[in-house]
Amino acid sequence: MKYEFPGAVPEIPVEEVDRAAAYYVKNLGFKLDWGGQEGGIAGISKGHCRLFLTGRGFREMYRNAVPVVVWLNLNSVEEVNQLYEVWRNSQAKIVSPPEAKPWKLHEFTAGDLDGNLLRVFYDFSRDV
Repeated sequence: MKYEFPGAVPEIPVEEVDRAAAYYVKNLGFKLDWGGQEGGIAGISKGHCRLFLTGRGFREMYRNAVPVVVWLNLNSVEEVNQLYEVWRNSQAKIVSPPEAKPWKLHEFTAGDLDGNLLRVFYDFSRDV
């Protein structure tokens, strides 16, 4: 069978779904699509990127916990640097600034209120 997978939707463990969703919306530019604290899960998105924020009760069966790391693959060094500036100016929690790494990724890392990490990168090995 020949087919492509759709984009994966990571499940991000958080303590308070509404508080986490507000941070992702206000500081990281995501949109709240549905859900909230009452159901223990919220769907957020930005462009083609979708994430599920889940509270402790919702994820109890699987016991997944903080921290998780989500990698966001952008299309250029310039996009990485621009997003860094946008997030920095919105008071997002920046863990490390943009930098060209020896493993041929230009990346920076941001965090959420619960200690999860977003590593934003461009793979410049493709430029060779």
